[in-house]
Amino acid sequence: MKRRRALASLLGAAGWLSIPVALHAKSSGVQVEVWKSPTCGCCKDWITHLEGNGFQVKVNDVGNTAARARLKVPAKLGSCHTALVGRYAIEGHVPAADIHRLLKERPDAVGLAVPGMPVGSPGMDGPAYDNRQDPYDVLLVAHDGSTKVFNSYFKQKERS
Repeated sequence: MKRRRALASLLGAAGWLSIPVALHAKSSGVQVEVWKSPTCGCCKDWITHLEGNGFQVKVNDVGNTAARARLKVPAKLGSCHTALVGRYAIEGHVPAADIHRLLKERPDAVGLAVPGMPVGSPGMDGPAYDNRQDPYDVLLVAHDGSTKVFNSYFKQKERS
């Protein structure tokens, strides 16, 4: 108790109130666990994208087929890596912004998927792909395996 009083008098009210903020900032990185092939370069680039957007990533270099099945992501939505963040499955090259939105909105769903490996998605972007940006959708996966568009990228807007 004496330590707390001494610390409080040393810090003053403003300093004391800032301690929880500082502690929260250090621990606010959301945990993501990823299953991927040990040789997949685009998976590594996607992980770098997540880390650059505040996620803390644990990597399992064992392939992702078993994880995809365990997390109930339909095989038809498959990609080269599968992840778990909170209670949600993330399949493929889902942008970090969509994962943050998923965690904020908390829908009753399996998770998000970007089927295949669309060029222009995180991990499939940049000079190695000639900066090409193919259109793709991020899908919200329901518990029955159905999907609906959660977000779309690089779609041509219709002219009126």
